[in-house]
Amino acid sequence: MTSDKSQIIPPEVEPKGNSTGRDFFSEAAGALIKTSLVDFPGRVASSLFLRGCNLRCPYCYNWALVDSSLAEKPADGKNADEGLSTLHEVFAHLEKRRNVLTGFVISGGEPLLFPRLAEVIERAKSLGYKIKLDTNGTLPDKLEALMKNPATAPDFIAMDIKTSPLRYDLVSAKSGNAAETAEKLAASVKLISTLPADCREWRTVLVPPLVKKDDIREIARLLPKDASWQFAQFRNENCLDASYNEIAPYSDAEAAQLIAYAKSMISGAALR
Repeated sequence: MTSDKSQIIPPEVEPKGNSTGRDFFSEAAGALIKTSLVDFPGRVASSLFLRGCNLRCPYCYNWALVDSSLAEKPADGKNADEGLSTLHEVFAHLEKRRNVLTGFVISGGEPLLFPRLAEVIERAKSLGYKIKLDTNGTLPDKLEALMKNPATAPDFIAMDIKTSPLRYDLVSAKSGNAAETAEKLAASVKLISTLPADCREWRTVLVPPLVKKDDIREIARLLPKDASWQFAQFRNENCLDASYNEIAPYSDAEAAQLIAYAKSMISGAALR
């Protein structure tokens, strides 16, 4: 495993209606957490972490989902998809547990890249589930399309903000227009801000090279004043870029100072 994983781009996934006769619901879609008490605020939920992402955050520890070609090849000859769930399996679980679970979290990767996402949300809603969507905010057009349709509109949206909008070249899969990326992030924040305050949040991982005081100031400028802004400590293990395994996380005191600074601008800033 090398630190050059960030150069690998995931293959396109065929959309519904393809001409190959492919049974999309029978293919490994992602990792299913059958029961979670922490992924959906106030609800007992199942969480599905879908494959595929358009970012390559160097500190990512879910990189086998970001691109399955990065996963270690099993030494015993087993299928590399073992441990991942198909959509048939996901919905069989949701059907079985619908009297216990009330929430369904769709995360990733970046779930807005998934070609059957609207269908998945609509089906889960028809079972009575509330939907939480986790997104990186770089695909506002896809997000808006979901939100405009009552059958696919998420009930709760969490958006990750990695660093200052103009520094997203540090987490991108390929070089792009920094100003355009910043506009997309701002558009997603605006869309999510239309939800009630208790149905949305923004999240930032305190990665020392990516999140400093200046970055916190720039992120805060994007957010509504009543934002729930949840911070998490960086974990320097199993990172997509192996060099990040050598970076020391902020100390508790340093993290507290950064969050206090964030809180001076957004009162809902907190360490989760």
